[in-house]
Amino acid sequence: MLGWALTFLVVALIAAVLGFGGIAGASASIAQILFFVFIVLFVVAMIARALRGKPPV
Repeated sequence: MLGWALTFLVVALIAAVLGFGGIAGASASIAQILFFVFIVLFVVAMIARALRGKPPV
């Protein structure tokens, strides 16, 4: 999921450089949403792992 967020971020940066503001804004928004979903899932996975008794990585 983090890979998808980085991909959309790169698309947004390229679109912004080329002057496509709408595409850049949409891609940046998608990248931001994917990044926050990744962070939430990562934290949930670390908490679940800690509750099962395994040390965090």
